[in-house]
Amino acid sequence: MISAEISRSWLLVNGAKTEEFDVAASSKADQIVLDIEDAVDPSQKNVARDEVAKWLETKQAWVRINDRASDFWSDDIDQLRDVPGLLGVMLAKTEDGSHVTETFDRLGGKTRVLALVESALGIEEAREIACARGAFRLAFGSGDYRRDTGTSVEDIAMAYPRSRLVVASRIGNLPGPIDGPTVGSSYGILREKSEHAVALGMTGKLCLHHDQIPVINEAISPTQSDVAWARSFLADFEARGRVVRDGSDLPRLGRAEKIEKLAVAFGINPS
Repeated sequence: MISAEISRSWLLVNGAKTEEFDVAASSKADQIVLDIEDAVDPSQKNVARDEVAKWLETKQAWVRINDRASDFWSDDIDQLRDVPGLLGVMLAKTEDGSHVTETFDRLGGKTRVLALVESALGIEEAREIACARGAFRLAFGSGDYRRDTGTSVEDIAMAYPRSRLVVASRIGNLPGPIDGPTVGSSYGILREKSEHAVALGMTGKLCLHHDQIPVINEAISPTQSDVAWARSFLADFEARGRVVRDGSDLPRLGRAEKIEKLAVAFGINPS
């Protein structure tokens, strides 16, 4: 499994549909997230939580839990805290750093908390959230954010919240944030949206369907030409004794080392 710090595709799976759990686990998604929040009707949340906890006795996944202000948050924490297969939680509707820290502490101070930011307030508090004790990575709940603010789906309209999450993640020394899902069946649009997210500095994307995974993984990975350039630069840098020639060498070195790390993790080898 790809390390969660650099995972590209995060597949959301309805926590009430147990028949989909094993299918998702065998998919090419870098991470799977069993969703017991928005995907599940309130009347079914207790049953879904039981089924998710049971499945995690022998398998591994992340779980999207209910938000700190909800009536379900405490029960989610209590039931999932000691489940062996819990890789981490995605905390819905995070709007304050204390939401992350309280969740982290209640989970025993070891479980990773991925803060899902879904509102205007959450975006404005992104720096505090990213710097909160226990924060592992930020994710963008783009659909709820649009509903909260009335923002359109156009890239220019959504550039501000995405950039806020990117800057906040850098300040909090977190991995790049995870973009929200793209709804629809057009692979072309999905690729375009994924590439746009990467251009803004995001390094992952939520997805809703298995067939979106290959597109996201490819769009967010370094290209073969990127990898070829990085390896050529690193080889030349080593050959000259790691001597810095001018002010552009260090930024290039940082970029080349990052690309090489991702290429190794994702198994990318220029032909």
